Amino acid sequence: MRVGIGYDIHRFVESRPLMLGGIEIPYIKGLEGHSDGDALLHAICDAILGAAGLDDIGHQFPVNDGRYLNISSIELLKEVSVKINKKGFRVEYVDSVIILEEPKIAPFKDSMRREISAGLGISMDSVSIKATTQEGIGAIGRGEALAAYAVACLV
Repeated sequence: MRVGIGYDIHRFVESRPLMLGGIEIPYIKGLEGHSDGDALLHAICDAILGAAGLDDIGHQFPVNDGRYLNISSIELLKEVSVKINKKGFRVEYVDSVIILEEPKIAPFKDSMRREISAGLGISMDSVSIKATTQEGIGAIGRGEALAAYAVACLV
């Protein structure tokens, strides 16, 4: 068994859809990024890659590679799953937390869990998503950004 941790943070920007956990969430802003900016999936990818002893998401999918421009991060997650499977690992469990002031995530958690579990080929019961606020503190508290942490267990 191996365990890895991942973290990501992205700024909110105008004129971009908010992609989080592989789904589009209705909101007035989206997340800046070379890909679709899905900070939750990026944190999960890093947790999985770290547990497998592989280089992080920035190394696997560099921003100077045009193939990843505006790519859906669920595609990156699927590729991460293939990479760890080649090393003889499979994801057993993913636990995550999203830190943001708004929008509220609760109505979308099951859809995100469904997308993530499908991307990894595991059951929905093996994916946990929680959300919390920054209580108005810092860039996240001011609504300028969103962050995510993830822990992955591989066997």
